[in-house]
Amino acid sequence: MPKFAANLTMLFNEFDFLDRFEVAARAGFKAVEFLFPYAFDKRSLKERLDANGLQLVLHNLPAGDWTAGERGIACLPDRVEEFRSGIARAIEYASALGCPRLNCLSGIAPNNVDSEILTRTFIDNLRFAARVLEQSGILLLTEPINTKDVPNFYLSRTQQAVDILRKVESKNLKIQYDIYHMQIMEGNLAFTIKQNLGAIGHIQIADNPGRNEPGTGEINFTFLFDYLDSIGYQSWIGCEYKPKTDTVNGLKWLPG
Repeated sequence: MPKFAANLTMLFNEFDFLDRFEVAARAGFKAVEFLFPYAFDKRSLKERLDANGLQLVLHNLPAGDWTAGERGIACLPDRVEEFRSGIARAIEYASALGCPRLNCLSGIAPNNVDSEILTRTFIDNLRFAARVLEQSGILLLTEPINTKDVPNFYLSRTQQAVDILRKVESKNLKIQYDIYHMQIMEGNLAFTIKQNLGAIGHIQIADNPGRNEPGTGEINFTFLFDYLDSIGYQSWIGCEYKPKTDTVNGLKWLPG
């Protein structure tokens, strides 16, 4: 049976963020993830994790000005210094919270920069981050995002991510494979996951359309969960979806 982690940025929004840890544990989750921890004190987050017996399995590197619409800066040639300084901050949080994975969002490709420059910047930044994170025992991930929800997002397809990994040439870099995003961009989920299983370090889920909980859309999650078991996927599955109503009532899809 797959291991599920509640994404506290998306789930249990009926509660203040720091209260979501307890609610997630009461709902049966043993692990959590979230987008960013940086607005909160590390000690407060660690206390919530420990008090509720939860493991933090993932958060993101700093990704620019999120409220202004930025979705990562790793491919932007004029933000390299900012990206690399953010790595130290991410490691500080991940180490304090016992988080074994950090996700790098490539960012939105600007129209006025040559694609080769974006690619070279992204590869160089990933290579740097993978090396620094490896020294702290933290795995680096990078995530393709669909360009319907985030127009011009630089990293948007599985094969593109695989090609980037090959060029970075680091055993400490893998793909964060989000089923919702890749259903929109590619479909053919089972085949793609199996073909690239060795390159995938984390999976996230949401149904399509709507990015709601499994069972509300077109994706056959009952099949996919069994399939992931059958092909030997052993890492976590992050529940990064928008509940249609309240979170707890929407958890009927969760395997018992």
